[in-house]
Amino acid sequence: MPTAKVSNLAPDVQPRRRRLVITARAAATFDPLGRSVAAARAFVRDTLQGWGFADIVDDAVVLTSELVTNAVVHAGTRAEVLCLRAEDGVRVEVADRYPERELPLQHPGERPYADPDRENGRGLMLCAALATRWGVEYTATHKHVWFRLDLPDRPVGTRSSGPLVPDRLLPLADSRVRVAVLQIDASDAVSAWNEDAEHIFGHPAEKAVGRPLAELAAWPQTPGTGTGIAEALRLSRWEGSYGIRGADGRVIPVYASHLRVRDAHGEPSIVCLLVHDDERALLQTPARVPADSTHHPESRPDPFEVFIGSPAPDDLDGLLQRTVERARDLLDADSAFLLLATDDETELEVRATTGLPSTRQRFARVPVEAGTNRYGSARMPAVHDDLAAVPGAVPLLEATGMRSAVTVPLKVEGRLTGSLGVAAEVPGRYSNEEALRLQFAADRIALAVESARLGELERLRRGSLSFLVEASDLLAGTLDRDQTLALMAQMTVPTLATWCAVYTIADPTSDPYLSYVLHEDEERIDGLKALLSRVSPPDPVREAGARPWSEAALAVGGETVVLPLLARNRVIGLLTLGRPSEEHFRQEILELAEDLSRRAALALDNARLYSERTAISRSLQRSLLPPGSPAIPGMEVEVIYRAAGEGNEVGGDFYDVFPIRDGVYGFAIGDVCGTGPEAAAVTGLARHALRLLAREGLGGPAVLERLNAAILDEGARSRFLTLLYGELHPQPDGSALMKVVCAGHPLPLRLRPSGEVVPAADPQPLLGVMEDLELYEQTLTLDEGDVLLCVTDGVTERREGTRMLGDDGLAEVLTTCTGLTAGAVASRVLRAVERFAAEPASDDMAILAFRVPHQREGD
Repeated sequence: MPTAKVSNLAPDVQPRRRRLVITARAAATFDPLGRSVAAARAFVRDTLQGWGFADIVDDAVVLTSELVTNAVVHAGTRAEVLCLRAEDGVRVEVADRYPERELPLQHPGERPYADPDRENGRGLMLCAALATRWGVEYTATHKHVWFRLDLPDRPVGTRSSGPLVPDRLLPLADSRVRVAVLQIDASDAVSAWNEDAEHIFGHPAEKAVGRPLAELAAWPQTPGTGTGIAEALRLSRWEGSYGIRGADGRVIPVYASHLRVRDAHGEPSIVCLLVHDDERALLQTPARVPADSTHHPESRPDPFEVFIGSPAPDDLDGLLQRTVERARDLLDADSAFLLLATDDETELEVRATTGLPSTRQRFARVPVEAGTNRYGSARMPAVHDDLAAVPGAVPLLEATGMRSAVTVPLKVEGRLTGSLGVAAEVPGRYSNEEALRLQFAADRIALAVESARLGELERLRRGSLSFLVEASDLLAGTLDRDQTLALMAQMTVPTLATWCAVYTIADPTSDPYLSYVLHEDEERIDGLKALLSRVSPPDPVREAGARPWSEAALAVGGETVVLPLLARNRVIGLLTLGRPSEEHFRQEILELAEDLSRRAALALDNARLYSERTAISRSLQRSLLPPGSPAIPGMEVEVIYRAAGEGNEVGGDFYDVFPIRDGVYGFAIGDVCGTGPEAAAVTGLARHALRLLAREGLGGPAVLERLNAAILDEGARSRFLTLLYGELHPQPDGSALMKVVCAGHPLPLRLRPSGEVVPAADPQPLLGVMEDLELYEQTLTLDEGDVLLCVTDGVTERREGTRMLGDDGLAEVLTTCTGLTAGAVASRVLRAVERFAAEPASDDMAILAFRVPHQREGD
């Protein structure tokens, strides 16, 4: 069968001539259901993580989400997802069975592929923006949309040694180098812990062995910037930075190299080598360099590599930390620090320090212009002979014991991108000569730092997009208020914060109420809740964005911010995030939290509205049912009522049994057409009118005729009504005289002790349709052992496919009820209806059973 194809390359991507060699494949099919989109995302994420393609997972997940949504939501067909692994990338194909959709051709002067303001077509726009290649293929039965993502270019070639560098620029290490060696078993628990590990982290081997590594590791949680610990332990090799919680509770930064091995019996385990992060050069894998680079010894070393060392760290945090360490060594300083500028160049964010107290937290912010002269501006080099003489000249160094400092700007194309500084504990340590040396070094690394920063921002942006897609999907999947609160907190901790508290506001006059608390350490949740309960809740300010909450910061410790939960122009709650004292919130994290708070606020408000509507509906439904049934001498009466659905619809079926006068009782069972408020109004009108008219002494036909007139008086709000109404007169001989009128309702069935089942009334016109009704009353006598069964059409119209229970099916069930009490008869009928079909009932059901017991049963 010929196929129609449309293929595209991403901008500035040249086609590759070599053939795609497939090394692995994975496929899955997803039904046209809303939850299939999340399942497809999880399938692609797990597959690519298992292949070690963490660099492109987020892009693949976002593209798959859009394309599967097109298939299962817009096309309404099953989606077939195929992942193909190659040596240098991955190809993902999404197929649906709706090939007649139009081909997304691009014409000059037209908006390409799709309109971003429209729901459909966005998947192709994302393919064009994120994929290396993409295309659409049509057959007679399928439509395939595929995209290819190439792995980032990695250095290739042979390994070689780094360039010659002066001894003073060599990496620092302790006089006694210690390398912690850990072995992790197949369950991710520590199985070996060497002596150096005990010395570095303080945990003796007997207390460390057997604990999951996840309990000891402080793994980076910023979305989109790394692989999770569970995924890293599944890779054949992994190398990078994280933290280990020491015996004193402090997090010790380490650089680690993981290698997955197997023993003689084939059991896998992971060998982990760990050193202090500032000694990462001991373990860091050298970069690959071109094979012919060793043939040019006369070539001059790159100034950047001379300053940073070779190989340069391949991540932003590693590069910044190496920079401050080299700057400190370059000028023989006691401390060094590096700050990066915000996009508007008004503030600097602390990103790396060495030699400063732990109070100099990462991601803390200081102004670019700290003073009125040039020495107070981060835009110019500055030498500070004595910081004590000029308080606030370098805000980061206040109360650190540093007395002299030199700071230089990092600039790219004339734009301030950061600030590099060193400091000493003695005054007058530095001169202009040291400032020039430091500025020279800053100029060498400024472009590399900015490039790494932009790369981190791009990874964070793509990770944030994937995070928000999954968060929106989870929040949209529930209308339960408590579950929404729990989801808000669980999506926040530990991805965005160490702990989270959600305050809700019932109405504009109410104070915020602490509704949910979550901490990444479950043992600290109760203590955190107690601390927050003693603090006045934050003010419900309408301004969007995060703001600090100093009262909670003092009570709990660390940094605390508050974001308003705004929905429908009203503050319905507050989202509070906290981190320990040694950490600050990154601006990107706060922006992501703000996006999440907007989605969560709308979900929470939707849950509130749904809960209120459900409560009102249930209250109204209860008001439409009688408060109870009277005890009738010499008569057994049983009522069973089952409302269909989740309680969000009112109206439908109703019943009533009530005294009219001494020795006379009225009963009714009916069904109003439709559901909702209009049906509820007719239900309420009918039940109360029946009682009022019957107690006025009117007979059955007169009661129903007046009720019919009242329903028609409602005009457009009227609904037609089927109703079985009757009067019951207990007799001295133990029998019961009944007068019934059946207005369009399923006929009542009479069961005799012999097992015979016969209709107990004739059908007559229903109410609410014609003005002039001529109804008549029928009389019957129930003798000892007789049963009268009255039901609504939810019983007789119970369906399973094309089968329906019907009047005959109900009569057959009733024949098996001879000798049973009224309660047992009603229960058996209900069980038969429920077992008739596997699916839950879609209509309300009311069952009303009367039985005249034998005289010995009543004694």
